[in-house]
Amino acid sequence: MTLPLPPRDIQDLRYALLEWYDAHRRDLPWRRDRNGPQMPGDGNWGNSIDPYRVWVSEVMLQQTRVAAVLEHYARFMKRFPTVQMLASAREQSVLAVWSGLGYYHRARRLHQAARVIVHDRNGEYPRTAEAWRELPGIGRYTAAAIASIAFGEPVAVVDGNVERVLERVFGCVAGREAPWQQAEALLDRARPGDFNQAMMELGATICTPRAPQCLLCPLKTWCEFRGAGTSKPQAPRQRKQLHYALARQGSSVLLVQRPADAKRMAGMWELPQTHSANSSDAALAKIRHSITDTDYEVLVMNAPAALVSKHDGNARWFTTKQWQKLALTGLARKVLRKLVAES
Repeated sequence: MTLPLPPRDIQDLRYALLEWYDAHRRDLPWRRDRNGPQMPGDGNWGNSIDPYRVWVSEVMLQQTRVAAVLEHYARFMKRFPTVQMLASAREQSVLAVWSGLGYYHRARRLHQAARVIVHDRNGEYPRTAEAWRELPGIGRYTAAAIASIAFGEPVAVVDGNVERVLERVFGCVAGREAPWQQAEALLDRARPGDFNQAMMELGATICTPRAPQCLLCPLKTWCEFRGAGTSKPQAPRQRKQLHYALARQGSSVLLVQRPADAKRMAGMWELPQTHSANSSDAALAKIRHSITDTDYEVLVMNAPAALVSKHDGNARWFTTKQWQKLALTGLARKVLRKLVAES
């Protein structure tokens, strides 16, 4: 695809974006090697970038904000600092560390891919986006991100942030493939990893969906948008109520395991659900919990004896020390930390 700019302007745009990125990029843990932060221009493999750290971060960042990932990333890397340690872990252990980040299929696919790398590839990482896509859980965007950042492959990435930047700078172009073609034509092939991260960083921090900071944007000279118009309206969030029961037996709590074939969070542990409460005033706790486009009000009630016997087949009692290492749903962990760990 030919961009609606002369070659000199495209070169100036690349330079302006990378200069901005070198000065303003966030100090994120996956942008550092094991010994310290990268220096500007260290975008090619062979310098210092650990592909494992990039890979884990890109999987975690799928459909998840950076702020929500930071704590989970640190915990995950502390528990599984190498691909070999991840490959040798049990799936339940991986899910336990992932707990609270959501979209648990990502953790399962990450674990599966680690085993492929260790057992089938002798610990060797793929070096191209095409080869990365052969691994479980790796799609077009993730493959391109890893290959460009960790190995310097000149391949462009397009996520929601990049697509918004491209649309505003060059105007909307019809077709699902158009943003990928635009990104490929714009890519700085000398620093592909840095350029891709710069585009994503710009969309995340400056060219935001609402109230973009156009005066601070390094691309404002070439941008068609420049603050014009309004952002696309967002669908209203749904509101729902959930009810869970807390059963105690001494220092232990009763938890229920989801079926192995469940569509969501298969095999994860949680509090037993109850029917709608007669009165929210009787709740032990009211907790706010949000997932994607839904806000939940979670009411936690004392569990009646009948409920305990009902779940006898797929439930177990766990002490605090035990459930803290368990593959809990994020909501269950939130409830237990509030009502049990603090009591």
